[in-house]
Amino acid sequence: MAASYPRPRFVREESWRYKRVKTAWRSPRGKTSRVRRSKKGWPAVVKIGYSRPKAARGMHPSGFREVLVWRPSDLDNVDAKTQVARIAHTVGENKRVLIVEEAKKKSIRILNPGLKKAPELEVVPEPEPEAATAEAPPEAKEKAAKPEKKARKRTTTKERKGRKSSK
Repeated sequence: MAASYPRPRFVREESWRYKRVKTAWRSPRGKTSRVRRSKKGWPAVVKIGYSRPKAARGMHPSGFREVLVWRPSDLDNVDAKTQVARIAHTVGENKRVLIVEEAKKKSIRILNPGLKKAPELEVVPEPEPEAATAEAPPEAKEKAAKPEKKARKRTTTKERKGRKSSK
């Protein structure tokens, strides 16, 4: 049950003008406030007439009532004809899988069935062909035969100054 007209987006007065004023609704209290006086061209003020019918309040856009679920046993309280389940955000991956399986058995719709983490695919390195390593070009053999250079020891400024004074 939706209203026959779109409900206005209620924003705090002057929130579009100043960064420090957030958009979250605050009732205007100023003596000369244009929003409080409901001037034409200014945002609408929150009034009781904008509310939805009582039957439609708190309902999911799909037309079902939401029920929060923490464990598979909570699905016993969900009526599949009028309610849908939403898994709580604190539920871990293992229990989430159990809840989804239980809901499929009972044909209960879940609003957020997706797992929090995408399944990781195991990457298996491919073995290198032995023929390619045996017949390496002579330049590659020379490079492999050369010893690597030793890493130079890094010295601090104090150490360098100490060496100069001892000479």
